[in-house]
Amino acid sequence: MNKPQDVCEVTCIHKDRVMRVRKDLEKNNPNEIADLFKILADQTRITIVHALALEKELCVCDVCAIVGCSKATASHHLRLLKKIGFAQSRKDGKFVYYSLVDDYVRQLVHLAFRHQASKEIPNSEAMA
Repeated sequence: MNKPQDVCEVTCIHKDRVMRVRKDLEKNNPNEIADLFKILADQTRITIVHALALEKELCVCDVCAIVGCSKATASHHLRLLKKIGFAQSRKDGKFVYYSLVDDYVRQLVHLAFRHQASKEIPNSEAMA
């Protein structure tokens, strides 16, 4: 019977490495990072955030045209992005414009799209 090649053959914990990582995790909450990625894991939201990263601001109608959705759907996602502090809105007459306020999210999405362009990222079916 063949042994798996992706598992250590013996148990040997490198205490110095484990302690460094645990100390860092005490300061940096991985649950908050996971929540950030959960928010961005929605295809419509990541498309909206990417669009807002490319343009200074977009009105709800622009977002609908980009995403290919109704005003209600676009507004729902934009309100969520505003509620969690990623975006802000301003009303100008009959129009409501949204823009990103979180530069880290802008950079994260920009890097993700650059990474995708530079190499093939497996789709969700391939990872199941």
